[in-house]
Amino acid sequence: MEGLRKAVVRVRRKIASHRKLYEKNEEAVKQHLIGEIFQALGWDWNNPEEVRPEERTEDGRADYALILNGSVFAYVEAKNLSVNILKRDEPLRQLARYCFNSGVKYGILTNGAVWIAIKAFEEGSSLHDRILISANIEKEPLEKVVLKLSFLSKSRIVEMERLSSLLRALELSFSGLRREGYSDDMLLSYLTSREGSSTIPVEELSGNETPRAAYVYEGGWKLLPLPEQSIKGVLLSVLLYLEKRSQGRKAEEIRKAYEHIRRIQLEPKTALEVLKKLGEEEKLRISVEV
Repeated sequence: MEGLRKAVVRVRRKIASHRKLYEKNEEAVKQHLIGEIFQALGWDWNNPEEVRPEERTEDGRADYALILNGSVFAYVEAKNLSVNILKRDEPLRQLARYCFNSGVKYGILTNGAVWIAIKAFEEGSSLHDRILISANIEKEPLEKVVLKLSFLSKSRIVEMERLSSLLRALELSFSGLRREGYSDDMLLSYLTSREGSSTIPVEELSGNETPRAAYVYEGGWKLLPLPEQSIKGVLLSVLLYLEKRSQGRKAEEIRKAYEHIRRIQLEPKTALEVLKKLGEEEKLRISVEV
């Protein structure tokens, strides 16, 4: 996922810096934006056994065909950035015709920023009902975009329909529970808690526990590397986390504190007091798995 995350960030930067180019030049969109994403998704962009440009269909040429096990799995249709593929129906219908007339089940439409994946045909459903993925690199949170685009990876695209259904169910359930008054924090804690683990907020620790893992809350629970299985180890891992989050003089001070604590013997209860105070000062939620 990290490679895809970096690719999405690079594409965002390219669009921000060269928007006029991508609004006029479809070939630049293909080479600079679409190719970058597909390569991060594990597709060998220059291998005709995986990706074929200008694939002929009965209705014209699809910009690309994605090949799996020697057969076309999906067509990819590219537009320049000035084409609003979310509002204009024709590009999506064009893609659906390519797929339907060739017996290809899936299609992907993109202008480099917006990505739409469809199931090309299904009796009794409209084209918009068959949209499996809709991701907007410019306007959606990074993690949402990365998760949805990951369904198009070479290793997962055969499961794209099932994965998109699971994600839709998750989003509907989350929204429903929100409307019932449950907080985001409570729901995220529920979703990210691990079976068989006992995670305790540092405020509830006594100092006699042996930590197995440490977490901080950052839009979701983030696992911290634990240098040693002790309360001191938790304190050290939180200091390293805060150092990476800080800049300048504050980062230097945290590093000095880390080095000092690392060298000295520190009683668990003393380390816990420091950890609690640190959490209060930094308004940081810290939990420990024991």
